[in-house]
Amino acid sequence: MAELYAKSRAAEFGMSSQQFLEVLEGVAAKHLENASESRRQEFFASLRIEDLTLARACAEGNERAWEVFMLRFREKLYDVAAFITKEASSARELADSVYADLYGTKNRHGGRISKLASYSGRGSLEGWLRTVLAQEFVNAYRKQRRLVSFDEESEDGAQFAAATAEPTAPVDSRLERATDEALRSVSPEDRFVLASYFLDGRTLAQIAKALSVHESTTSRKIEKLTKTIRKQILKNLLAQGMSRRQADEALSSDVRDLAVDIRASLAQDSVKNAFLEKEVKASEGGS
Repeated sequence: MAELYAKSRAAEFGMSSQQFLEVLEGVAAKHLENASESRRQEFFASLRIEDLTLARACAEGNERAWEVFMLRFREKLYDVAAFITKEASSARELADSVYADLYGTKNRHGGRISKLASYSGRGSLEGWLRTVLAQEFVNAYRKQRRLVSFDEESEDGAQFAAATAEPTAPVDSRLERATDEALRSVSPEDRFVLASYFLDGRTLAQIAKALSVHESTTSRKIEKLTKTIRKQILKNLLAQGMSRRQADEALSSDVRDLAVDIRASLAQDSVKNAFLEKEVKASEGGS
């Protein structure tokens, strides 16, 4: 715990070791049940500790934490919003809306309500922010399009947000199989692109350089891949006996709760991908 506390930069944000421990225990209470001490230590070591501490310090309104957060993520929030909305003014509106939720407000009891308090550190904070932006965009879209049929929205590739932060029931194993099959069905190059962007946090520019294509081409490729994979998962669920409504509801599950090794499903096992991986690392070294 002392090593994790030092790594977290918690002291820089005025967070004591006891407060830091309480944050970790809170995360463990949600995601571990009756785990051994060794399993708990492995779980804590796997968390994005620095991201988690930064998020919780921001949620508490720490000014220094917000300075760090804005320096790291302000422009990225607008870039991701622009990628989602495809329009400058809408992107600014979306990013500002999410920023307001992240900054939070004080309730009547003097406490602070911030969306950042729900970040658990199980994935990168940047990836979590992308998800928050996407969910906010979809929620706003659905409010504007209440008269559009559910099937039509599905065919358009809309990603429906879960009704609650945590699932109310165990994830259906059929969804896990369908997801694994869909991810493994894509080509080696497409697996490389997906793993690089969603798992490794590489930029569109880095991936584009490795593939020797324009950055906009990579952006369109990722958008097309996500829609294609969602449709394939839906097709797999229907083939396993789910009704269309059951399949749509299953797709609203939080991907972090699936018992699927996403990285293994997107394994880079070809000679071409090994070369692409080398090119990406080379571009990162030169940037």
